[in-house]
Amino acid sequence: MNRRTRGRWLFLALAVGVPLAALANSFRAAPLPAPPELVGELPPASPPAEMALVHLPTGLTRRSAGFAYRGGAFSDRREFTMSAALVRHPRGDVLIDTGFGRDIDAHFGQMPLYFRATTRYEAATPAAQQLGATGYARARLRGILLTHAHWDHVSGVPDFPGTPVLVPAEERAFIAEGGSLTAVAREFAEVRYEEYRFDGGPYLGFPASHDLYGDGAIVVVPAFGHTPGSVIVFVTLPGERRYAFLGDLVWQLEGITQRAERAWPLRVLADADAEGVRENLLRVAAIAARFPEIVLVPAHDARSFASLPRL
Repeated sequence: MNRRTRGRWLFLALAVGVPLAALANSFRAAPLPAPPELVGELPPASPPAEMALVHLPTGLTRRSAGFAYRGGAFSDRREFTMSAALVRHPRGDVLIDTGFGRDIDAHFGQMPLYFRATTRYEAATPAAQQLGATGYARARLRGILLTHAHWDHVSGVPDFPGTPVLVPAEERAFIAEGGSLTAVAREFAEVRYEEYRFDGGPYLGFPASHDLYGDGAIVVVPAFGHTPGSVIVFVTLPGERRYAFLGDLVWQLEGITQRAERAWPLRVLADADAEGVRENLLRVAAIAARFPEIVLVPAHDARSFASLPRL
């Protein structure tokens, strides 16, 4: 092999090998720096005695820990739950996300080709059908409170005709302008959106909040990043049982416990603002360190939902 040929092979090896090495490195464990210690006490809450919280699983996808967070093993296979959570409140119940709905097959078909090629899902009973089977009075439902508007969180919205969908203005704009990422939500022409503002003060390290009923029982904070209007929903039940529904801030609990963000390709594909995700991830990590009694519920972590009673 002459010098020119060797040079070409070296150039080819570098041109291919360096990007591949960088890609592989983006999946390796790289914990974010520890956040400043959270100070102060738990925010006051006066949840009504009638409050309750139940889990409505609607399906799953099969992924790996390596897909979910940096440092996770691709051999660690996991079921990513697609779920809704019903919060019963005497002033009106709230459904946090909907999971898969009756038309999930059609909704999945609207996703980009690369996503459909890499995703396999299994649908279970939709939330509306689960509620109907129990004789649930639909008039009790105050609204559907979205953590964000991606397909697997909104698919069940049309199954609740006339029920308001509660979103901040940033997420409402994202639904209208989010391209393929919000194509599913955008097709729901008859949905009645109700926009809310973060009109309350700081809450557990977040700069603003929205107290849905003014009693501290259901408090929403802005956690923009995964989408432009992503939120976290804090729920406090009687007996000081507290939960934080994180949406897709992280896909598995290790994202918080190991301060592990998604690998670079997943951040590019999934997150509108990776820096915003990082900032809010560290806020939640600080909450977890200061108040370990708060149950953290990433939207797709079946282990976290297992702590909730089923409908």
